[in-house]
Amino acid sequence: MDLSNHPIASPERPRAAPDGLAGPPQVPATSPNRLVAAPRRIEASLGADLIGSLQSLLGTVVIAIFVITFIVQAFQIPSESMENTLLVGDYLLVNKLCYGGHGLGDHLMPYEKIARGDIIVFHYPVDPTQHFVKRVIGVPGDHLRMISKRVWINGKLLDEPYVRFLEPPNNVFRDNFPRTDIPAFGLEGKWWLEMRKLVEDGQLIVPQGHYFVMGDNRDDSQDSRYWGFVPRENIIGKPLVIYWSVRDWDRNPSASLEGRLYHLAYAITHIFQITRWNRTLRLVH
Repeated sequence: MDLSNHPIASPERPRAAPDGLAGPPQVPATSPNRLVAAPRRIEASLGADLIGSLQSLLGTVVIAIFVITFIVQAFQIPSESMENTLLVGDYLLVNKLCYGGHGLGDHLMPYEKIARGDIIVFHYPVDPTQHFVKRVIGVPGDHLRMISKRVWINGKLLDEPYVRFLEPPNNVFRDNFPRTDIPAFGLEGKWWLEMRKLVEDGQLIVPQGHYFVMGDNRDDSQDSRYWGFVPRENIIGKPLVIYWSVRDWDRNPSASLEGRLYHLAYAITHIFQITRWNRTLRLVH
């Protein structure tokens, strides 16, 4: 009820105390308006603070979603196919803007052109729900062949200081690619049929809009030799930096909830022991 619309009675004049003693001092009645206004100010202040906090949180979430969606994305290296450039346990930030967004703006902005030698992250053509990371070896229009593990592009030997070899040349299909006379274990049947149509004079011709990729660990990499080209639209971006790297301390944690919790607790409590400090914050190239 709004007390301001009602008259306020005047306080009685103080009466003399018996025996001439002064009575206790009379305290003027507090204005009813003050009893109502103060809580309203407090509630308004709390409401404003809550709204401000929610707006700040919402802004942070929106920015984070924007960054993850359009600028960078985090990935973890799960296999040895890119050793020694990328190791199992490396955590990457991938630049998703470097190659553009496949739209009209690509011709206006100074985006990079996908080049031979670039490391790229992409949707695996056989199963687009999976993400792979490999190095671009052949770009559209290239004539590619391998002789005893060495790559030749357009008739010239490709300089590859990043490549790691583990075994002597003993896999005919893997080390002398392309081979249309013999299939290989792990070869995608659809790719086997497609590849045979793209080979001329013993060289594989990379079609427009596609890229031929391989792992740096050539003897232990399931790559374009086995499943084919990477379409341009499958490419997400290129690794920018290794923001964290951990040693291979537990590659196969239990799938149970207790196992995952133990795995997480161990990582947190042993973070200084399992971190590869010499790889953390290392640029990828």
